[in-house]
Amino acid sequence: MTQFDDSTLTSQTLPPLQGQGRVLIIACGALAREILALKDLNGWDHLDLTCLPAILHNHPEKIADAARDAIAKHRGAYDQIFLAYADCGTGGALEMVCRAEGVHMIAGPHCYSFFAGNEAFEAAGEVTSFFLTDFLARQFETFVVKPLGLDRHPELSSMYFGNYEKLIYLAQTDDPALTAKAEEAAETLGLAFERRMTGYGDLATALADLKK
Repeated sequence: MTQFDDSTLTSQTLPPLQGQGRVLIIACGALAREILALKDLNGWDHLDLTCLPAILHNHPEKIADAARDAIAKHRGAYDQIFLAYADCGTGGALEMVCRAEGVHMIAGPHCYSFFAGNEAFEAAGEVTSFFLTDFLARQFETFVVKPLGLDRHPELSSMYFGNYEKLIYLAQTDDPALTAKAEEAAETLGLAFERRMTGYGDLATALADLKK
């Protein structure tokens, strides 16, 4: 499996990998490792992958325009394009782009939901829980601590997370080191910790449905 460092996936747009498939997945950089793992595991050679910077999740108002630009850039080279994003805080803007461009995307409000399984996530209704995935466990400092200024003012943690009760780590892989990082994140935020092994959830189903 092609490897990337998280810094690259966080901040850079990645060009299509391999470039020989008929279907292009335009994905959030936070999903790159999972998509490539599924691609290799299942022999999905018809799929190519390009990624938008994962840090866009800290600026969801920019995701829809970035996706539209990526679709326009690559449309002529592929039979089909699929957007590996859920709504991700865009307030329906990403779905509007997909409808206008004739592109499908992952169902659900965000990656926590589709990794857990959208139906199960909705049924649980865990509004007082803060969620991490494998990527966010690795990048907790970059996506949570530094943007919120908790590295400089840790006392702000209670203001930002005072209404939360638990940090739930939705694990895509069985990695003790990542579990330890997620548990440290819970301690930083003053939250109870729970780990749930989800695997790839609805992401695997969505990719399996793409035409060969």
